[in-house]
Amino acid sequence: MNGFGRIINGVSLIANSGDIIKNNLMERIFIKDAKNKAESEIFVSGWIHSRRDHGKLIFIDLRDYSGLLQVVFTPNNKELYEKAQKLRSEWVVGVKGRVNERPKGMENSEIETGKIELQANELVIYSESKTPPFAIETDGREINEELRLKYKYLDLRRSRLVKNLSKRHELILFVRNWLSSQGFLEIETPNLTKSTPEGARDYVVPSRLQPGSFYALPQSPQQFKQLLMVAGLERYFQFARCFRDEDTRGDRQPEFTQMDLEMSFVEREDVMELNERLMIELVKKIFPDKKIQKIPFPRISYQEAMKKYKTDRPDLRNDPSTGLGASKEDPELLAFCWVVDFPFFERVASGNEAHPELAEGLNSGSTSSPQTSKDVWTFTHNPFSAPKPEHMEMLMEKKKIPEILTTQYDLVLNGMEIGGGSIRNHQSAALKKVFEVMGYAEDRIKENFGHMLEAFDFGAPVHGGIAWGLDRLVSIFQNEPNIREVIAFPKTGDGRDLMMGAPSTIDDKQLKELKLKIGNSPDVNSSDVISESRQSRRLRDPGRKRREK
Repeated sequence: MNGFGRIINGVSLIANSGDIIKNNLMERIFIKDAKNKAESEIFVSGWIHSRRDHGKLIFIDLRDYSGLLQVVFTPNNKELYEKAQKLRSEWVVGVKGRVNERPKGMENSEIETGKIELQANELVIYSESKTPPFAIETDGREINEELRLKYKYLDLRRSRLVKNLSKRHELILFVRNWLSSQGFLEIETPNLTKSTPEGARDYVVPSRLQPGSFYALPQSPQQFKQLLMVAGLERYFQFARCFRDEDTRGDRQPEFTQMDLEMSFVEREDVMELNERLMIELVKKIFPDKKIQKIPFPRISYQEAMKKYKTDRPDLRNDPSTGLGASKEDPELLAFCWVVDFPFFERVASGNEAHPELAEGLNSGSTSSPQTSKDVWTFTHNPFSAPKPEHMEMLMEKKKIPEILTTQYDLVLNGMEIGGGSIRNHQSAALKKVFEVMGYAEDRIKENFGHMLEAFDFGAPVHGGIAWGLDRLVSIFQNEPNIREVIAFPKTGDGRDLMMGAPSTIDDKQLKELKLKIGNSPDVNSSDVISESRQSRRLRDPGRKRREK
């Protein structure tokens, strides 16, 4: 077995790659680096992408995450040749050999190693593979998506998805280093937190140690990042995992990633300028083939966007006012713009199913809210935003509600919102007025947000921030039709993980430990049961679904 393994009772026992390297005094290299090793011996490992027999020669394309390399087996070495005859697609192998230039006319300009090939002299088979349920060598777009999701670990072998994840990594690394150079600290915030109304339904987690109580998974780190500003940390960022239990939508995910950022002692222009500068440098460095249509990014008021484009996410690529002959058909064109001066509040019908928490607020006995029996107010982006300075008096007096504008700013790219933020309310009295406008009773404000109001009473700086929808941004840069193509293990539009079989039921023992009952689950005392419907009504706070924070 060439020192690579042995056979016991008919079973091939293969040494690990560390043993192979040690035995051959040779380190494994990535395939992409083989192009620099002409006339040298190398050791590479990977998956068999394809196999071809030409006369007495056996060719395989060997694949690792970095690329493809053509490997040649000749009949000169009988034992090696016979072993190579058994090779099939997706088997995992290691090959040692000499790097040669390909014969003239046999080069392949479509791959990075297309001018060379590896003349094999040793081969180890790490593992064999069943026939995959779909082709790996294509871009995968022709394959049923649910089948791809079920076998996502196979789907991820295709080069298009490897490139997407590699670019995602490069983007994150660039942003992390850039923000660090600007004095930002990367700080993690909790994933088990309190259920509060922030725009969508929470995913709730029952507490075993505090029966009847629940954590919520964060819809965003909104409150934590503001509390970091109260703590005096001034410049924060993280790549945050966020969770929102939203109704079925084709291009949404129940969990997603946002680049989250907050700054102290800033005005709206400071946050926008920093983010615009970061985005421009990111495109130039990581996506140099892309062309930004206009710098500085155009700024459009919400009112102008709705009047001119009928949307608050305008696609400026076909806008003749740019004077640049832009075209949506150009896959490398990036048309950024800022949308500002949003209304702080919007009116919704009382009892609207999308806003049950507002109806609850009306029924709570509040008499200080400018609500009527037919309609209520809710926030358009998030309740923690500050109004424009000239509109603060209207908020504090709860007058002219439709005219109050917020400091919210949305970053739009090619007709999609990729980020949003605002200057925040940093005074407890002003934040409390927001919830009063929405019809919240005093006790509910204290229950949901008392910790924020108390924190602001200990000296809070003026602060603001933004969150980028990282998945959406990468999908646009990579010209992908949806965010599932740039996420390693995405779920279906209705939140199912077809690979893992989630969500799934849990056994009665776990339910009993949590003092929960589902349907007629046995062996749980009724006195121990936490009513699912009661808890859901208390904890659920759906609202606006469109905004990033």
